[in-house]
Amino acid sequence: MSKPIVAIVGRQNVGKSTLLNRLAGKRIAIVADMPGTTRDRIFADVSWGEAGFTLIDTGGLEVKPRSTIAQGVKEQVQAAVAEADVIIFLVDSEDGVVPADLEIAGMLRRSSKPIVLAANKADNPERESQAVDFYEMGLGEPLAISAYHGRGTAELLDRVSSLLPTPQEPETEAEIMKLAIVGRPNVGKSTLLNSLLGEERAIVDEVPGTTHDAINTLLDFGGQNVIVIDTAGIRRRGRWGRGVERYSVIRALRAIDEADVVLLVLDATELLTSQDEHIAGYIQQAAKGVILVVNKWDLAVNNNMVECNRYIQKRLKFMTYAPVVYTSAKFGQGVDKVMPQVFEVYQERQKRMPTTEVNRVVQQAVAAHNLPRKGTKRLKILYATQAEVNPPTFVFFVNDPRLIHFSYQHYLENKLRRAFGFAGTPLRLVFKTRGEQ
Repeated sequence: MSKPIVAIVGRQNVGKSTLLNRLAGKRIAIVADMPGTTRDRIFADVSWGEAGFTLIDTGGLEVKPRSTIAQGVKEQVQAAVAEADVIIFLVDSEDGVVPADLEIAGMLRRSSKPIVLAANKADNPERESQAVDFYEMGLGEPLAISAYHGRGTAELLDRVSSLLPTPQEPETEAEIMKLAIVGRPNVGKSTLLNSLLGEERAIVDEVPGTTHDAINTLLDFGGQNVIVIDTAGIRRRGRWGRGVERYSVIRALRAIDEADVVLLVLDATELLTSQDEHIAGYIQQAAKGVILVVNKWDLAVNNNMVECNRYIQKRLKFMTYAPVVYTSAKFGQGVDKVMPQVFEVYQERQKRMPTTEVNRVVQQAVAAHNLPRKGTKRLKILYATQAEVNPPTFVFFVNDPRLIHFSYQHYLENKLRRAFGFAGTPLRLVFKTRGEQ
């Protein structure tokens, strides 16, 4: 099941981006120092207690736009509101109730979505007491917060979590692998889908952004069914267009969340832009299997695969486990290698290693490398086990999880990969103290 969507809505300069960054720093399910987790993001996966959701930032809203740009922002916000499960309506406690807030409140009430009213910039007791003025909006109790200082944000997350939809029970029928095709606009995603299907199932056009929604297609490959999700191209924040495009980006992020394996399609004529790294970072963050498909290989200026592989690994250092396939979807070249690679990655995600084998590899790793320490306290790894598959998840029971450094975690992951494979899939490493659930 994909994560619920929570949208932050409000007029300009009320602190929406500051709030997203603040909440993104609180127990967020991402790995620091990874591309795709930049400060200028407009979405972030947030974990709070037992709840998890994707938080979406939106532009400053004008209910009655006075420019083309403002009209585009309004359509973006309306699309985000339509897709959201919960809305955080952010207002400014310093400004008090202004007519624009009342207009936005009326628009949000018509959406019939759960709304959390948050009065931001309540940086002192006086501003906090002024939050009661927002009762007149008729949206329930206003919550006084300071996104900048972090005041009230825990209470905000508690309230949002209480309004999220109840997770559905997983289907009991036979599981079908889900494959998402993602990438920047006009890299050939729909052409690749048609080539995989052997028919014109998706509309293909030279104009970037033809696909506006995620399209689910059932593919029979060698007697095995696969649900293939084609998505709209994911653009940089500054290039997101009007409302339908913003909606498409949210659907693309949900497609990644729903998928088991993701094809990240790259353009051989413009190999690995910063936005490609951004998308790769989100796939890594979501812990999905991934295959890098370098499309338009027939147009590549440098068609040396060894050099291209080396360049890709240099740019995507956090995703060196991802296999690379070179294709020309337009002419069908290399497309026959894609689905066999997809099934191989999917099988790697289902692989479960015996605890005795895991501990043998871990103990060898411990013996070959100095353990991290802080002061006089040194890390001790008591034992390890693989707890889950899809994605493969390893739990390490240690004397103190705070002693784990990112570099040592990366070292352990490399040792597990060398011993067991797990090509094409991230590994989740969890560190606990003995007896911790």
